[in-house]
Amino acid sequence: ALDKALRTRTLRTRDGDILKALTPAEATHSRDALAKALYARLFDWLVDKVNSAIGQDAAAQSFIGVLDIYGFESFKQNSFEQFCINLANEKLQQHFNQHVFKVEQEEYTREAIDWSYIEFIDNQDVLDLIELRQPPGVLSLLDEACQFPGATHASFAAALHKAHAAHARYA
Repeated sequence: ALDKALRTRTLRTRDGDILKALTPAEATHSRDALAKALYARLFDWLVDKVNSAIGQDAAAQSFIGVLDIYGFESFKQNSFEQFCINLANEKLQQHFNQHVFKVEQEEYTREAIDWSYIEFIDNQDVLDLIELRQPPGVLSLLDEACQFPGATHASFAAALHKAHAAHARYA
């Protein structure tokens, strides 16, 4: 049944069902969609188990009380979903840096408190590269590309290169 579901598609017509074989590429997409759906359900189940184990309020929606943040993970190929996860993590890290390092150190300097400067990685320029509307960041350029029916990966990449070739953090 699984083999049939992954390698065929059923078309419902008024005269009855028609079974159509999928191309290898279409079957691959079916397999990948199934894996993604299973992963999502497993993740939701895991969130419930972790929340129960740490005594989280049962009425809470999709919450885990453990947070791992810091920077962009670098895989051979990142999906858009992984990119969004990395972006959210980096924004959280930036918020933490702003309040724990930047603000505190500025206050120490203002109050002439004797202290040692704490070095930390500040990726605000990376967040700006991704999020700014002007000059257009990566997400603004992606929104723009999505509005053109003839846009391609290549035309999106060309727009990125044109807008950010001189940016120190763009490669």
